Amino acid sequence: MFVYEKKLQYPVRVKNTNPKLAAAIISQYGGPDGELGASLRYLSQRYSMPYAELKGLLTDIGTEELGHLEMVGTLVHQLTRNLSEEQIKAAGFDTYFVDHTTGVFPQFASGFPWSAATMQVTGDVIGDLTEDLAAEQKARVTYDNILRLSDDPDVSDVIKFLRAREIVHFQRFGEGLRLAKDKMNEKNVYYMNPAFDK
Repeated sequence: MFVYEKKLQYPVRVKNTNPKLAAAIISQYGGPDGELGASLRYLSQRYSMPYAELKGLLTDIGTEELGHLEMVGTLVHQLTRNLSEEQIKAAGFDTYFVDHTTGVFPQFASGFPWSAATMQVTGDVIGDLTEDLAAEQKARVTYDNILRLSDDPDVSDVIKFLRAREIVHFQRFGEGLRLAKDKMNEKNVYYMNPAFDK
């Protein structure tokens, strides 16, 4: 059960439009390492997670990622609202505009639409938690890259908050992986199971 609080986890107040920057940030909405894939990955992995504390971890982080999706969408919206035709053309935002006007559409910065092929749910405890560690690290790298491109302090402030949360999630998944390994034994860890030696 989710309780929706009608405010962003961190305030997004962008004063200036910048469609070029929005076209880069959109990757954290629906790109290969973005918030949409993260939220769906974790909320899907929790069903086969055998340990209650790790199921809770996946639910908590997956829910937080939905909040981050909302923040990234708000950034993109605020960066593209009230654009003139000249601004759209000058920023190279015209191809996006033709398909989506200034709606927030889940896609990579390169324009490729979001796909579930960018995420994995294996049902294997070690496989999924290792995937989650990698996902958080890749998301942090993407936020680092966006910071390199951003010259707007209003945007950079939000991106720094989101990047910091990726680091915290990485740490929590690392703790979760250690906890899982402590709980597992030769019956449910493939590399320790004698049946796989035959």
